[in-house]
Amino acid sequence: MTTLAAPARTGADKAGGGWRRRFGRLPLHFVVILLLVIWLIPTIGLFINSFRPSADVQASGWWTAIFQPSQLTLSNYTYVLDSAGIWPAFINSLFITIPATVIPIFVAAFAAYAFSWMSFPGRNILFVAVVGLLVVPLQTTFIPILQLFGVFHLNGQFLALWLAHTGYGLPFAIYLLRNFMGSLPREVFESASIDGANHVTSFLRLALPMTVPAIAALAIFQFLFVWNDLLVALIYLGAANPQNAPLTIVVANLVSSLGSGWWYLAAAAFLSTALPLVVFLSLQRYFVRGIVGGSVKG
Repeated sequence: MTTLAAPARTGADKAGGGWRRRFGRLPLHFVVILLLVIWLIPTIGLFINSFRPSADVQASGWWTAIFQPSQLTLSNYTYVLDSAGIWPAFINSLFITIPATVIPIFVAAFAAYAFSWMSFPGRNILFVAVVGLLVVPLQTTFIPILQLFGVFHLNGQFLALWLAHTGYGLPFAIYLLRNFMGSLPREVFESASIDGANHVTSFLRLALPMTVPAIAALAIFQFLFVWNDLLVALIYLGAANPQNAPLTIVVANLVSSLGSGWWYLAAAAFLSTALPLVVFLSLQRYFVRGIVGGSVKG
């Protein structure tokens, strides 16, 4: 029985295959770039308006500044930095955000290891209950927690926000870290157990170093959530202690009760996004690895 040989590829076939590899995805790239541009249009408009005088902002759209760049000015940024109390609020936001990011990650890492590699009664039921807290609206917790903080005189203090953000961030943190830790090789922990390592050693020397991508991704989520938070800060700080107000409250107060001064919001918004952007760019190489880790098995 004879076998027919496959026809040899000619130079034209090779050239056609190379063309398809180079330009076959060109429509896809074009669509992605188009969607990216459309997505960025509001941000571009906000950025341009942050450099326009108030009279121009109220008189015409931001796109007119593209053809008249001489009208751009730094007066909005000067006002925000000099007169709006941005720097004390920036320090307050740091003092709120850093502990409110570190504490839930620290607690969630211990809980995730326990749910992944320790056996105790009711482990699965307790994990389902913790994850179920993700569907509880934050608004339903404000009044009881506010009353509880009032008993201990915590309202208006940084500690109130640390505890609140820790409670609000723990369900998602435990869920994400548990899925990642549960996907780690079982053989590594079994070998450590045979060598005499206890759970504390396995957690600190094995699980924690291998979970760095997930911890970094979680740090991005928690940092951005706390840094950009306005509602929780208003509830637990409110007007009781104005000197502890974070950046979001100060930026919101740039607009008076009658709506004047809203043109300063663009400059203040870009100033407030500087640090989150640095955090995201610093940890972005861990972001995708941390999110997809544990998505196959848990």
